[in-house]
Amino acid sequence: MTTRIYVPIDAAAVACGADEVAVAIEAAALARRLPIEIVRNGSRGMLWLEPMIEVVTSEGRIAYGPVSEDDVEGLFEAGFLEGGAHALRIGKPEEHPFLARQTRLTFARCGIIDPASLEDYRAHGGYKGLERAIALGSADIIEEVRKSGLRGRGGAGFPTAIKWKTVADAKGDQKYIVCNADEGDSGTFADRMIMEGDPFELIEGMTIAGVAVGATKGYVYTRSEYPHAIRAMEKAIKVARAAGMLGKNILGSPYSYDMEVRMGAGAYVCGEETALLDSLEGKRGVVRAKPPLPAHKGLFQKPTVINNVLSLTAIPHILADGAQKYADFGMGRSRGTMPIQIAGNVRYGGLFETAFGIPLGELINDIGGGTASGRPVKAAQVGGPLGAYVPTWQFDLPFDYEAFAAKDALIGHGGIVVFDETADMAKMARFAMEFCSVESCGKCTPCRIGSTRGVEVLDRIMANEQREKNLAVLTDLCHTMKLGSLCALGGFTPYPVMSALTHFPEDFGAAPRLEAAE
Repeated sequence: MTTRIYVPIDAAAVACGADEVAVAIEAAALARRLPIEIVRNGSRGMLWLEPMIEVVTSEGRIAYGPVSEDDVEGLFEAGFLEGGAHALRIGKPEEHPFLARQTRLTFARCGIIDPASLEDYRAHGGYKGLERAIALGSADIIEEVRKSGLRGRGGAGFPTAIKWKTVADAKGDQKYIVCNADEGDSGTFADRMIMEGDPFELIEGMTIAGVAVGATKGYVYTRSEYPHAIRAMEKAIKVARAAGMLGKNILGSPYSYDMEVRMGAGAYVCGEETALLDSLEGKRGVVRAKPPLPAHKGLFQKPTVINNVLSLTAIPHILADGAQKYADFGMGRSRGTMPIQIAGNVRYGGLFETAFGIPLGELINDIGGGTASGRPVKAAQVGGPLGAYVPTWQFDLPFDYEAFAAKDALIGHGGIVVFDETADMAKMARFAMEFCSVESCGKCTPCRIGSTRGVEVLDRIMANEQREKNLAVLTDLCHTMKLGSLCALGGFTPYPVMSALTHFPEDFGAAPRLEAAE
């Protein structure tokens, strides 16, 4: 009897030696004449346990990790093919506390299926959403998305249904679906994990969007730093096309839709939707003034839906299970689940999908296990390099768009980067300004010049040169950038700068805040 062994092909696992582990397992089994089948799956998201391998036994899948090449012989000797006892034995992955506490919708299949197998995807509920979408038609699809409460899983949290309806109502001989997979925020890896571990989910979501708005062509715009994801997506697109899931008359319906992957050149500003469109057209990525909105004049001046990976991969579940089931999760206007990425100086880093509303402190201290260094947590930056630094006395903040906005903070793409007490927040504020100056497309003055002047002002503050006057200049400069920049790169840079200045004045040479002192 052949034993199936799952070894992740996820880039994080590969970076930790998964390829070498797969080769060692194959060699050890061959030497023992044991029939095995190795499946390269995605990651379950418990990244501190990678490479985490899983063996199919009579009791179900049993996991071991983190496994190194040198551990393989010992695993065979311990009888791991039958789920035998070993120091690295985790047990059933779904029973691990990190996974058991999650509500997995977007990541329900990731790490479970063979990402290259359409049959595996369909056996786990794939394409049920598209089948229902084809039966419903455009207006009813958009209404389902509206009732679900889905908002863009990026910076602004804009209602997805409004964007789709605008494109559906727009007149044009050609319409496009563009997936923003330019995942450049610090501490984020959910897009990559989905593309590597469940690529058909993104294909299905984009196809449903095409049916909903009348688009026949789609593009996945992703980073050159994601070669594994690009290969996985391109392979899945070929498989889907050969099976009639892409191309003309998808699933035998009157609808036609096809798509391809395009690789960016590493510019952070191309995560902004209009700069992304310029790059996709083969131009230098420069932010466009709005209006016109991309929904009216987007890619090649045609009506275009632009959503990110997490938004589009929520769509198949909404259509398959119904809008109400999705809307039942969350709080306030933040409905559904959010794949939260826990990174930085943290003990248990990884992907944690849960309904909106969970307190930030619970994510960091309980689920994340506090800092990897063992020192007290000082702050967490949520929402990438343009997100605010949230101090520990605000860790009761629920993971919710409006709750974060009320504290001048951002959820963004759901990335959390944890810092311990050794972090110098003045240096982190300077990094934010420097990052903006380096990554600016240069089109608008507040971003292009303001960020450069911001670095200079921060240098003077840190050198104790006319501190009070320069602090006033910095505050005024941040106000100008926030209100006057053309896009979120310059407009959001003040968030990390001002949060560091507000919550950690002692790092800028002033007396500590009362909350911090307590």
